[in-house]
Formats: sequence, structure tokens, C-alpha cells
Amino acid sequence: MRISKKVLWLGAVCVGLGTVPAMAIIPQEKLAFEQDTLEKILAAEEMAIPALPAVEEFGNTPAISGELLKERFAKLEKSIPLTYHKTSHEFVEYFIYKKAEFTQTMMEKMPLYFPIFEKTLAKHGLPTELKYLSMIESGLNPTVISHARAGGLWQFMPATGREFGLYQDKYIDERFEPVKATEAACRYLKQLYNIFGDWELALASYNTGPGNVKRAMRRSRGTTFWTIYNVLPRETRSYVPQYVAMNYMMNYGNDHGIYPAQTEFQIPNDTIHINGYIDLLAFCKNSSIDFEDIKKLNPQITKTSLPDQTRDFVLKVPSMQYTYLVSNRNSIMDSCTRRLLLQPNVLVAKLDSAALDSMGKNPAFPYAMVSQESTSEYDEDLDEGRDEIVLQKTRTKRATHTVRRGENLNSISKKYRVSVSELKRWNHLRRNSINRGQRLVILKEVKEPVRSTRVAVNSTQAVKKEIVRNDRHTKKRYHTVQKGDTLWIISQRYGLEIGQLKKKNRIRGNAIKPGQKLIISS
Repeated sequence: MRISKKVLWLGAVCVGLGTVPAMAIIPQEKLAFEQDTLEKILAAEEMAIPALPAVEEFGNTPAISGELLKERFAKLEKSIPLTYHKTSHEFVEYFIYKKAEFTQTMMEKMPLYFPIFEKTLAKHGLPTELKYLSMIESGLNPTVISHARAGGLWQFMPATGREFGLYQDKYIDERFEPVKATEAACRYLKQLYNIFGDWELALASYNTGPGNVKRAMRRSRGTTFWTIYNVLPRETRSYVPQYVAMNYMMNYGNDHGIYPAQTEFQIPNDTIHINGYIDLLAFCKNSSIDFEDIKKLNPQITKTSLPDQTRDFVLKVPSMQYTYLVSNRNSIMDSCTRRLLLQPNVLVAKLDSAALDSMGKNPAFPYAMVSQESTSEYDEDLDEGRDEIVLQKTRTKRATHTVRRGENLNSISKKYRVSVSELKRWNHLRRNSINRGQRLVILKEVKEPVRSTRVAVNSTQAVKKEIVRNDRHTKKRYHTVQKGDTLWIISQRYGLEIGQLKKKNRIRGNAIKPGQKLIISS
């Protein structure tokens, strides 16, 4: 029962008066001060009544009724269980009171990414409500990288990203590309569900790995997320309740006074195909495009330029500037590419006449080659050779280095102009320590100059087909063993039998180690 502070104060005054002698005189000045203080307290109380208190003020008493949450969870539940639990309840209040700004940001970004998520999930026949998972993973930030080096909207580790076809190098990281990353995440989630047959366990394994979930199931002898809850890693224990709470907030956040302030939408865009080097800063400057817009439309680009070896890269540009790009293509491309500084043995990119813009009207923006409209002698020479390319031969040279006194990986990497990580990978080193007299393998790509020879397009296509045919026979697909992986889990992921996996990798027993590379297909 709530007792008014006014009553308590009057009681205290009465007790005080009872202890004062009959002839005592109470100073009038003090009485006046006390009356003013009481008026201020009462006024403050009246103002505080309609305001929502902070979470800490409730202690063990929740601010939101548990029965209300149970009822709403039941309404929201579709394919994925939304189990009411004390932790889920706590996270709902956490997102309302402590992280209201984060919840608001998620509401603002929903129109930006949810159409991509919903389309891809429907394509793979997965529950639509999985779209809320990316909010917990990355806060809908396509370029965020965790302390464990997981990156992108769906937080793929580098090795896992490569397994699911996400290309990564110094210039491009497709983990940051929303469409391709979502495609990879759907395939991965589908595999996890096929392994466990339970969506809560699949979500837990997406966070901590299927091996850790299997281990928790063995230790607890449980078969559901909540029966193995106490033996899961601490982060994973809060992962599924966070997902449940975020699902609730995106549907009932308005009932708790949280609304999006400024909704974000995709920038209308067209595409151009890039073959060869391009300086994106110069490109933006000369085409009146904000570089921030290019970064938002192409988050997979990690540098301000693309290298000479770029082939068929699809660059998104704002539709508002596309017409200007087409009409001023000569001057713009001259300023940001190296097409006027062609060196011997450099592949000359050609315009793909089949590539159209999103409206299907104009040819793709000509890149890395001189415009067909040019009439100079230099351009005419290129026109004559437009159906021809120049080839360049490269090969990998293997060398060895014997470690001398005082040398370390850093000094050796600088000497050979390679990175320390490459040195460690080539020599299977886990640490940075090396010993005097130790022999290290150095791999370097050597470009062998080939006499410039023009090849007809038909011949070029035949060469390309031959290269693809050879690659098909020689290229192998590997899986890098992660902590918690077992042969059974890996075989389930790639649809193989354990016997096939052991035979391909010449494994006699069932023991595998983290970091070990296993051949999946050849």
C-alpha cells in the first residue's frame, strides 16, 4: 500500500509537537520553510506519476505483465517457437527502457533490408520471421566486424563465408554485400535445421556452432534448447531470448511508445559493369555522385579503388546521376581509369552489349575502354582491335629462406614484400616464433612477359573454355575444421557419408583437429 508523503510528514510534525513543552515557542521562520518544502514535494510527486520508471526501480517485479507477453508471443508464433521465459521477458524490458534508441534504429532500417530478407527466405522455403535474426547479429549494419572477425549483416567468419561462396580479398568482401550474404545465411540456416530438426537449436548453433550445441546435448541429455540451456555458453543462452524479444519489439514496439523517427529506404539505382582499374573517389567527383551513396549501395567494396584485375564487377550508382554518366562517359572514365595509359600485356576490357541498365533501355556504361563515339586515330586502332585481347602469363615461384640470427617474421615479410599472415599460412605456423636455421617457404607470383599477340574472339572463347575445363578437373573444395566440429556434423553439412569423407582425406579414426583442412570435393 502506498502511503502519501504528506501523511508521513504530518505524523512526524504531530510527534514533534507532542514532545515540545507547553510554553515552548516554535520559530515562525522555520514553519514557513517547512511549508514551502512540502509544497515542492507534492508538486514533484504529481509530475512524476504519469512518467514510466526505469527498469532498476522494479527489481524483481516486472514492468510489463507476464501474462500479456505470453498472449502476444502466442499470437506472433509461426514456424519458430516464441517460448515465454524469464530471460525473454527481461530482454523485452531491456529493449524498451535501456535500449529504446537501438530499437528505434532497427525500426528505421527495416524497410532498407527486410525486402531482401523476405524474398531470399521465401526462395529457400524458410520461415519469414528469421529476418529478425540479423538485428541481433549485426544491428542491421552491413559493414560491422565483431571482435572475433565475423562480418556483415549475418556475421560470417572469413572461413565460413568462403565455404558458402562469399568472395574476399583486399578490395572486395562479399560478407558485406546484403544480397549475397543473405543468400549464404539462408543456405547455412537450412543446413543447421536439417541437422537438428528444431529451429531454436538451429538458432543456437548459428551463434555458437553446431559442435557446441551437440556437446551441450550430450552433457545435459536434453533434446531442446531449454533443456540444454544451463550448459550452453553464456552468450548463446541469451541469443535465442534476444531473438524472441526483438521479434516482439518489431511488432509491438509502438505500444510501448517507440516509433521510427526517420525511416531509411534503398537509394534508387542502376548498375554499370567494371573491368579493370577504377578510382572511385575520382569517379564520384567527376560524376557528381556522393561517395557515401556509393558506399551505401556497394558496401562490399573495402577500398576507394578497384584493381587492374577486376572483371565483371557490378557497381551500383544512383539512378539520378545515371543519365549524366552516360552523356559524359568519355571525360568521366578518362579521369578515373587507366585506359589512356595502357601498358603492354594488359587485358583490354570490352563493352558487354548484352548488359543493360535496370530500365532495360541503355547499354551498360562503357568502362575500361575508349568510347565507340571517339574519332581519334588512337580510338580507331582500338576499334579495329575491339574483337581482340592481349594475354599475359603469370606463374607462382617457390623459394626458401633460412632464418638467421636476429630475424623474425616481420623482418622476413618486409624483405620479400609479403604479409606475416601469408608467411604463417605457407609454413603452417600458429605462432610468431621461429628458430635460427629454420627454412621458410616463400611463394611469389612472377609475371612473365609474353610477346603481345592478338587473339580473335572465337579463339579467346575457346581458350577460356579450356581453362574452365581444366579448373573443373583440378579445383578442390576444402572445409577448415572449426572448434566443436565432428566428422558427422561436417558430413551432414555437405551431404556426404562419413566413409566418403574419411576416404577422401585418408582418415583412419574419427579424430580431427581445429584448423585441419578436409577435402570436401575434387
